Amino acid sequence: MAKIYTLVNQKGGVGKTTSAINLGAFLGHYDQRVLIVDVDPQANATSSLGIDKQTVKKGTYEVMIGSTPLGPSILHNPRLKISILPSSPALAGAEVELMDVQKRDFRLREMLEPVVDRYDYILIDCPPSLSILTINGLLAAKDGVLIPVQCEYLALEGLGQLTDTLQRIKRSLYPELNVRGVLLTMYDGRTKLALDVVQEVHKFFPDRVFQTIIPRSIRLAEAPSYGLPITVYAPTSSAARAYAALAREILQQDGKPVPDVDEILSEE
Repeated sequence: MAKIYTLVNQKGGVGKTTSAINLGAFLGHYDQRVLIVDVDPQANATSSLGIDKQTVKKGTYEVMIGSTPLGPSILHNPRLKISILPSSPALAGAEVELMDVQKRDFRLREMLEPVVDRYDYILIDCPPSLSILTINGLLAAKDGVLIPVQCEYLALEGLGQLTDTLQRIKRSLYPELNVRGVLLTMYDGRTKLALDVVQEVHKFFPDRVFQTIIPRSIRLAEAPSYGLPITVYAPTSSAARAYAALAREILQQDGKPVPDVDEILSEE
């Protein structure tokens, strides 16, 4: 049965989609069956895998409103070793259309039930806001929430707000909701500020911060414009090595076979 993790942060630009795509790509590279679920109307995860969001006719929106089944809507890319339920701008309308639907907040969780045995990991990419779509993502997070945090000062303020949000949802809707791990992103070790942020995040979430830290990387920023994860676009870059280490760290914590730490991807 799949491990289901939701990537969430109410602050935009923290590397949430980048982490969903590249963590998923490395888990796929390490022989895990991975499904990315794009629950963001901006559809950045969809575009990052080379799919034109304007042409998506069967995706998250259609599945959530019940007009199409989930299975046929999933796209698989054997070269990238990853599957995705794509999104489109139409998904923004789902918030209105689901308003009067019974158990609307659990729609995504129920939607995923038929496929949980087909994958080892399901990663849900949420919009950078607290909306019906984000709440659906959180309530579907059977195995916890992954929180990417940018190594900049304002990220700490957003982290406090997110913590409050998670606590409210845990009290009112989903007592089992937990933080699987906090991922530090866009780290620049040349700055004292980045070091200070790392220390503060550890205070916020003792024993919940991943050892792996994702560095700031031009190659990582370029990859989505080519519709490729870092595993293919720049497999020997520092960012690729970091996401490879993150995938190994998660596999180890989940009690799954861990690839050799010295394994290096070859350029394709």
